[in-house]
Amino acid sequence: MKFLTKVSVILIVTFSLQFVSAQTNKDDEDDKLSLNSGTIDSQFEYVFKKSGNFKGTDGQKYEAVKYAWLLTLKAHVLDSLKTTYKKLENSEKVVGDQAKEIEDLKVKLVDTQTILDQTDSEKNNMALLGMQTSKTNYNVIMWSIIGALLAFLLLFIYKFKGSNSATREAKHKLDEVETEFEEHRRTALEREQKVRRQLQDELNKQKS
Repeated sequence: MKFLTKVSVILIVTFSLQFVSAQTNKDDEDDKLSLNSGTIDSQFEYVFKKSGNFKGTDGQKYEAVKYAWLLTLKAHVLDSLKTTYKKLENSEKVVGDQAKEIEDLKVKLVDTQTILDQTDSEKNNMALLGMQTSKTNYNVIMWSIIGALLAFLLLFIYKFKGSNSATREAKHKLDEVETEFEEHRRTALEREQKVRRQLQDELNKQKS
């Protein structure tokens, strides 16, 4: 019997302490609420907590709120809305500026890409006779021209050597002909002189 009494007393004390603690926490929370500080939500909560309630003649529940509280709450809500609108306006301005900057960057990117493509084209192409051609074709054409010139040079050297050899041979034959002609002329002159002497001797014999 005594044991049950002790248990009952302990349970009653425990529940009482929990109730007091909950009530204390509730009072602390109510003390933290304020109409002039905190969020708009907490200010509305303050008005709800501090408002009186009563039942009308029709049995409907009504809340009695101080008019000054409503004015204060309205001013706070309007200030909060102004701040929100101001932040929204600033955000829209920042977004607009960023959008314009992005468009400018896109234009610059397109210009840069165009310049890069033009640079790549100029790097990979060469001007030949006023026309743009790829480096591969340019190299093929240039080496073909060089090869043709080299072949023409070799042909010219070959022809020159042939002509030079023919010229030397012709000069050699001309020298031989001139030598023979000179020898023949000398022989003919000696023969003519000999005939003249013989003719003169015959003339001298006839006179005597």
